[in-house]
Amino acid sequence: MSESTTDLGAQAISKVAEMGITSQLDEVDELKVDVQTDPLKAVQGKIDSLSIEGTGMVIKEELRVEKMQLQTDAVSINPLKLAFGQVELLHPTTATTEVVLTESDLNRAFNSDFIRKKLQDKLSLSLDETTGILEAQEIEFSLPEEDRIFISSKFSDAGTGNIYPVSFTAKPQISADKQQVTLEKIQYGEEKDTHPELTGMLIEQAHELLNLANFELDGMELYLTDLKIKFGKMLLICQAEIEQFAT
Repeated sequence: MSESTTDLGAQAISKVAEMGITSQLDEVDELKVDVQTDPLKAVQGKIDSLSIEGTGMVIKEELRVEKMQLQTDAVSINPLKLAFGQVELLHPTTATTEVVLTESDLNRAFNSDFIRKKLQDKLSLSLDETTGILEAQEIEFSLPEEDRIFISSKFSDAGTGNIYPVSFTAKPQISADKQQVTLEKIQYGEEKDTHPELTGMLIEQAHELLNLANFELDGMELYLTDLKIKFGKMLLICQAEIEQFAT
């Protein structure tokens, strides 16, 4: 077979995979699927390696991913299903995955309607001996230094006019099940921890936002192996267990 035939076989698989992945995303700036195989293997549905690289991806709940890279080893697909626009894996596979999150995207997600609604549902509290419905003002989520996260907000009570400021830094850690970033070693700002209920809610929402389920495509499970924070960015290094994808 000619090199062009090889290219056509790889391109067909890449195109179908791209369409299937794109259909699962709320938004994407750019998505590229690269398939490496030879002519005979392509006909048999055997792939030497498959890589996915996406930028500006929104998979779930208004959380934008600056960049995601996924690389598999050899995989086998059903060549008959490819004709019907499906990339069906014959066997589960694993892949190395890197997810880059920016400070601005995390900040935007923390102030999204999704997170604000979840906070609002819990903000019927008793503070300063006054029971009222509190409202979170703009939440600041930043990555000011290596291995630290900073979160601050002010909660207002419309009934009394009282303002309750909350701010703290925390060290991100990998959870025991490797499926979530948790915040540990909390250090408080000038306000100290005067309202632990509010601090607890912000930490809880950060945990929910940084759950790996937010970055998983259908048929995929991610397990965190390492995480790094440098000024303005968070890098999640994961192993992906893939049963199916792009179907």
